[in-house]
Amino acid sequence: MASFVPQDISTGKLHGLLLSAVAPRPIALASTIDANGNANLSPFSFFNVFSANPPIMVFSPARRVRNNTTKHTLENAEETGEVVINVVNYDIVHQMSLSSTEYPEGVNEFKKAGLTMQASDLVKPFRVAESPVQFECKVNEIVKLGNEGGAGNLIICKVVKLHIDDDCLDDAEQIDQEKLDLVARAGGSYYSRARNGFFEIPKPLSTLGIGVDNMPEHVRNSMILTGNDLGMLANVGTLPTKKEVATFITEIENKYPQLIDASQRTKHKKAKDYLSYGDIDSAWKLLLS
Repeated sequence: MASFVPQDISTGKLHGLLLSAVAPRPIALASTIDANGNANLSPFSFFNVFSANPPIMVFSPARRVRNNTTKHTLENAEETGEVVINVVNYDIVHQMSLSSTEYPEGVNEFKKAGLTMQASDLVKPFRVAESPVQFECKVNEIVKLGNEGGAGNLIICKVVKLHIDDDCLDDAEQIDQEKLDLVARAGGSYYSRARNGFFEIPKPLSTLGIGVDNMPEHVRNSMILTGNDLGMLANVGTLPTKKEVATFITEIENKYPQLIDASQRTKHKKAKDYLSYGDIDSAWKLLLS
């Protein structure tokens, strides 16, 4: 395994390693205005939500690595104390990328990227009309992490109003992740279309799962089952009873007669198949047979 001490490599190389390793990251398409009312738009992937009460988002326009200059977004946030954070979906990903171009001060990236300026309700910066979710924010605090190139500037924002495209909401007014179709940033020129990689994992039982440490040794030390498989198996409240196992074996005897007296390895392989379909109950009953 390659190992690096940050101060022993260039900031540029460290920057690339960090961005490629910590990925994918959500994108904040941040809209600001300067003291003269000129609009600015720029994307940032050092971004996330950190609190619901109060509703707080943080993004970081880092100092440029190559020349240690600051970005207009940071300067505008310092001057006006307001920002609109727009999420980026697949429909606007190329326009978002174009808005990252380092145009001179005063140039309107909305126009350069072909995005529509939509008036906000409670803050002065404009919303991106094409974005499916827009957060109007007041800047609470800006935390400067350093003075050298690559240093971040944490813009801590309080959401004062949010707008969500009706097409992205279900009947309970919850966001449908498939319809939202968000895009995330990775290293280099790589992006990720979130909905193409969605999968669901049941949350740990509130009644407490048995845990890997309470599994039979042959399951816990299986050469077939992976860590993910063990994680699924461990998220059950109790193991099947001997009676339930016997009933299961009777039920599958005609369909899978080869499993009745099969080796432990063969049973583990079949249990892994059950797990691939989310059938944890059958997997356990076979493993305990």
